[in-house]
Amino acid sequence: MLRDLRLALPGPGARELTVVEERIDTWARARLVRLRTRSVRAGLVELTVFVLKQGWACLFGALLLVLLLAARFWYPDDAWLARNDALTLAALALQVGMLASRLETLREMRVVLLFHVVGTAMELFKTDVGSWSYAAEGVLRVGAVPLFSGFMYGAVGSYLVRVFRIFELRFDRYPRRWVTAVLAVTIYVNFFTHHWVADARWVLLAGVVVVYGRSVMHFRLHAARLRMPLLLAFTLVASFIWAAENVATFAGAWLYPSQVDGWVVVGGSKLVSWFLLMIISVVLVTWVYPPRAPGAGDDVTR
Repeated sequence: MLRDLRLALPGPGARELTVVEERIDTWARARLVRLRTRSVRAGLVELTVFVLKQGWACLFGALLLVLLLAARFWYPDDAWLARNDALTLAALALQVGMLASRLETLREMRVVLLFHVVGTAMELFKTDVGSWSYAAEGVLRVGAVPLFSGFMYGAVGSYLVRVFRIFELRFDRYPRRWVTAVLAVTIYVNFFTHHWVADARWVLLAGVVVVYGRSVMHFRLHAARLRMPLLLAFTLVASFIWAAENVATFAGAWLYPSQVDGWVVVGGSKLVSWFLLMIISVVLVTWVYPPRAPGAGDDVTR
């Protein structure tokens, strides 16, 4: 359910942009100024901007997947540096490089670090109870968890915090943040407690629908503003992460018990887990980028 809300041509310097984002906007502005009318060609320009900006928001996660695949197929088994340690150092270099080259902002980095902490805590518990496992190699690890695993959670945080800024997300009827925080904490706790007591994921899923069911997300491509039900946005992002997880397990980054004797597609139940994890992720991001209503801080005449 996407609908065009308004058409305006944003000018340079209107937002905090990285170099790449400025170039995308400059490219789109030059073409839309010439067209000036709502047409198929103008729509194609906006669609191109959407694809480019989505790809840009996914940059860290995409490069991390490339590293995982490269390590799986081309890293020598007899190398002096263990594969997991090489992945950790490569991911760290990637993160530092993005920050040093201003491809990622310091504000975004704060959220990425928070995702590292939250994700690593879950990894330590989940590997201990046998939910999944990593190759027992390398020294850059905490318990059975190699340190590169934190960067995978950081990739999710990096994507979410970047789309908040890049697409200027605004929200109709966004729930109170304390309500979303309580829901997120409950979801996080259930990831641990369901090993001993009844799994409440379906109750929590219903809670997500109740809390976010009326919320609508507004986002800017370049000139066009569109809107989408927030639950649909959660579902699309969770599906994308589930697909990326299949790539990562195929690369042998970690394995579920069902994959030990040979790789198989990650079960659909994990899609529900990623959907719930999305709620935790969004709540963490909204404490850095508080949700704003449409029109708040927008200057559509710029």
